[in-house]
Amino acid sequence: SKDFVMALVAVLGTTISPYLFFWQASSEVDELAAAGATNPQAGRHGLRLSELRAARTDVLIGMAFSNLVMYFIILTSAAVLHAHSKTGVQTAAEAAAALAPLAGPFAFIVFSVGLIGAGLLAIPILTGSATYAIKEFLGLPGSLASKPQQRPTFYLILTLATMAGVVMNFMHLNPIRALFLSAVINGVVAPPLLLLIVLLGRDPAVMKRYVSGKLSLALTAIATVFMGVAAIAMFATIFTGG
Repeated sequence: SKDFVMALVAVLGTTISPYLFFWQASSEVDELAAAGATNPQAGRHGLRLSELRAARTDVLIGMAFSNLVMYFIILTSAAVLHAHSKTGVQTAAEAAAALAPLAGPFAFIVFSVGLIGAGLLAIPILTGSATYAIKEFLGLPGSLASKPQQRPTFYLILTLATMAGVVMNFMHLNPIRALFLSAVINGVVAPPLLLLIVLLGRDPAVMKRYVSGKLSLALTAIATVFMGVAAIAMFATIFTGG
């Protein structure tokens, strides 16, 4: 059905989110640059294999924990919300109230702490990734490792991105619906970006001796095709009324 396929695209969009492409790549570059990996004066003109391995380990650990958290979110939602026929949660208050069977009188506190923690984690990543994406699109220098007086344009974009998020709080948007639709958009935008990653990863002119391995390319290609098919199927069900 249309709702099922759209939900599938949303889940894929939250699992492989395009904004993380920019954030992860940029943050890794910043960390390596801070360590002197691209400092010609120190005799460094590239990355060491050990640094790439450390970056890969960092990504794998983060990916494992994020998927573990997502699994328990789905599990808790199924056990608490779906089991009690609460499938139309529209606000954070309704979600907190729905946790009462599991957390009892502490449901509001548990949900509030989790929501605040998620917000503190998400705000710098979302605003930072948007800033990196915009500055790279415009060809501007700057990073979070730079000081504001050194790269004022970068921090201006960062401030505007943060303010845009604040303004949205006063637009009376349905937060649950907004989260769902943003996940759907992520699921639609991700396949073309993944395709670019595959093409760049296998290009020796770009990657030099660090061309992606066959397993990495194969897994990325499979994810690209699967997400692309899901997005196409979603649009097909929307336009055909399926």
